[in-house]
Amino acid sequence: MSKQKKDARPTPRLPRGLRDIEAAELRQQQTMLGKIRGVYELYGFEPLETPAFEYTDALGKFLPDQDRPNEGVFSLQDEDEQWMSLRYDLTAPLARYVAQHYQFIAKPFRRYATGYVFRNEKPGPGRFRQFMQFDADTVGADSVAADAEMCMLAADTLEALGIKRGDYVIKVNNRKVLDAVMTSIGIGGDDNAAKRLTVLRAIDKFDRLGAEGVRELLGKGRKDESGDFTKGAELDDAGIEAILGFTAALAGSNDETLNKLRAITDTEGVSELAQIAELTASAGYGVDRIRIDPSVIRGLEYYTGPVFEAELTFEVKDEKGNPVRFGSVGGGGRYDDLVARFTGQKVPATGFSIGVSRLQAALAVLNRDSAPPADGPVIVTVMEKERIADYQKMVHTLRSAGIRAELYLGNPKKFGKQLEYADKRGSPCVVIQGSDERDAGKVTLKDLIEGAKAAEAIKDHEEWKEQRPAQVTVDAADLVAEVQAIIARHTSSRPLSG
Repeated sequence: MSKQKKDARPTPRLPRGLRDIEAAELRQQQTMLGKIRGVYELYGFEPLETPAFEYTDALGKFLPDQDRPNEGVFSLQDEDEQWMSLRYDLTAPLARYVAQHYQFIAKPFRRYATGYVFRNEKPGPGRFRQFMQFDADTVGADSVAADAEMCMLAADTLEALGIKRGDYVIKVNNRKVLDAVMTSIGIGGDDNAAKRLTVLRAIDKFDRLGAEGVRELLGKGRKDESGDFTKGAELDDAGIEAILGFTAALAGSNDETLNKLRAITDTEGVSELAQIAELTASAGYGVDRIRIDPSVIRGLEYYTGPVFEAELTFEVKDEKGNPVRFGSVGGGGRYDDLVARFTGQKVPATGFSIGVSRLQAALAVLNRDSAPPADGPVIVTVMEKERIADYQKMVHTLRSAGIRAELYLGNPKKFGKQLEYADKRGSPCVVIQGSDERDAGKVTLKDLIEGAKAAEAIKDHEEWKEQRPAQVTVDAADLVAEVQAIIARHTSSRPLSG
């Protein structure tokens, strides 16, 4: 092997399945997180932050069974040769925390958490190996009322983010019902745990693949568009029909769906679904918001009872005019056995998790035609190099009033470059003060957003010079008030940026 040259430079590139997130999206994300946090706090949940790394055996389903336990998770060994993994979700770390502090926490324990999770899976369009979740969980309550509350929390959160009633639905099912169906076709018991998990993951793809795609995954397997083959559950025809018949039990009302489920298997799970439907309806959440839907499964194996999914139902067009539907943006369910892995005692728990990145993308498309936000700083331009101190004083005056502002620090020789910079920064306006303005005690403010709109209607440079669109000269003493007025003009009709 040839020796690498000392001056060889690495290629700037991202690892597969990861992405950079820039300022505008990050600000939109913070706005969205604040709205979600407000609803979770309103419901009485308290914040908790756990580390990105956990010992691998604490993650439950990813117990190491080979030299490197990297099936689904990213793992490494610490100095004690113990395997650690980046968290797969925020639920397993919560189970570890509750088990570790069980003697001291108030029960039921109600916590919310947000942070990045990591999946060592094949990336694809819209599927990343690192993404953010925002969870709320109640640990220590075995009442179905806790599950009903999660469904209502999900509905209230989506509406707080500006998604209208009718543009979303919270779909609810129960794993106990499906477990009874799977037992009836001969795949109950510990020996068939792997096959049941394959069935669960197949049904979990119903929205994306439809009935025929799920049928293939319940049978021999399915080859996707890229040619990759996913091995199926290898059920016989009768087993496949039983599973598909269960998922197709959806009817017009919750009562009708429940009656169809009772005809298939009248179990404790159906009774719990009936209680959830009754509790949510009594609180004013109709079938248009919270609906019993047997096709909802959730792919993780630790769910033990009710499961729920938040789905966006509105359809929008992409840049090419093609219809886009975002589907699921969050979900959760009951997981009564997860804490018991540590304690040996059953600890009931239920939770809901929002996929922040996916929901943010949906909100961005939903608000695409709204006025763009003026998120950038006000730029104080430099007309005379020897007056940098004066310009810096203006910047300080704006900042002291709580206005984001910065002094142009590039080469001020070409004034057009300063305006170009302000445009690229998303600045609402720039501050200009040459010698004439200074002598008169004035400053000139150029509203870049209004200016861009006006400039579209101006035919040539001479007309632009004559009209000076969206440019006004004011008393220097009124700098703060006039800048605030410009910013207010562009934020009054501003939508929630997901």
